[in-house]
Amino acid sequence: MRSLTVSEIGMGCMGFSHGYGPVPPEDYAVEAIRDAYEYGCTHFDTAEVYGDVLYGNGHNELILGKALKPFREEVTIATKLHLRPAEVTSESVFDAVRRHLEQSLKNLQTDYVDLYYLHRVNEEVPFQHVAEAMGRLREEGVIREWGMSQVDVTTLSEAQAITPLAAVQNLYNLLERDCEAEVFPYCLEHGITVVPFSPIASGLLSGKINAQTQWAKVDDVRKFVPQLTQENIAANQPILDLLQHYATAKDATPAQISLAWMLKKYPNVVPIPGSKRKERILENLHASEVELSDQEFADLEAALGELKVYGHRGIVETEQNTFGNNWKKK
Repeated sequence: MRSLTVSEIGMGCMGFSHGYGPVPPEDYAVEAIRDAYEYGCTHFDTAEVYGDVLYGNGHNELILGKALKPFREEVTIATKLHLRPAEVTSESVFDAVRRHLEQSLKNLQTDYVDLYYLHRVNEEVPFQHVAEAMGRLREEGVIREWGMSQVDVTTLSEAQAITPLAAVQNLYNLLERDCEAEVFPYCLEHGITVVPFSPIASGLLSGKINAQTQWAKVDDVRKFVPQLTQENIAANQPILDLLQHYATAKDATPAQISLAWMLKKYPNVVPIPGSKRKERILENLHASEVELSDQEFADLEAALGELKVYGHRGIVETEQNTFGNNWKKK
């Protein structure tokens, strides 16, 4: 990841503040993050907006900052910027970005961020200006690297020409493979790391979700994931059965096979599975110990190629449709 050295698998921390129903107590979340570090995880991902609606601004950053403070210099922290159009009518894009960063630094109890993402491209805020701002912040030393999330190659290449990126955080897993066509080849060519979010497809690839699974009534994003309707869970069962076959053979779990598959497939991938449960977090991290042979990988790829995916999301998310209600088809 350019100048950053990170563990093979990182940790997405969103679930401690948002997205998967009731959140655990803060002490539990802090302990879970520290357990991940003790195992060997050195890359932790958050965002300024995680948990802000229900728990106040910077909720997730505050938890992560507290958890990592004792060993801040030994880890990399990634957080994300969410810019509203109204903000850049009264101040420059750079000033707005800098103001957001300063609040994140305060929340995270640090004087620099290792990786600072533009959370989503907002069509009313030119990402080119954000790229310029990120270059200035990197020169100042308050961020080490920058990245973008949910972008296509056209956007990526234009931003790269202004200020080279270290990472792209896109949706990618066994069921969502759009990035393979253009994003991965471009990133391999330009030395950019791909950081897949939802690498276990919101838990579906764990094999622990079935058509009877009920989602929390409040703050559970899984209710809106197309693959997690009752019909699509059942329709995707052949893929889950295939993963279970490999999991049994490798004395692993389906989730671990899913992560091992992408680690084998690309040298520039750092998945960030997220969970609010300690045991699931450690299970995901242990996937780095699961190795697929060349033949196993080839057989798995061939078998996957024969199976249809139901509920494919197939979207490029902009800031408007991530934090609003409009979805833009690819």
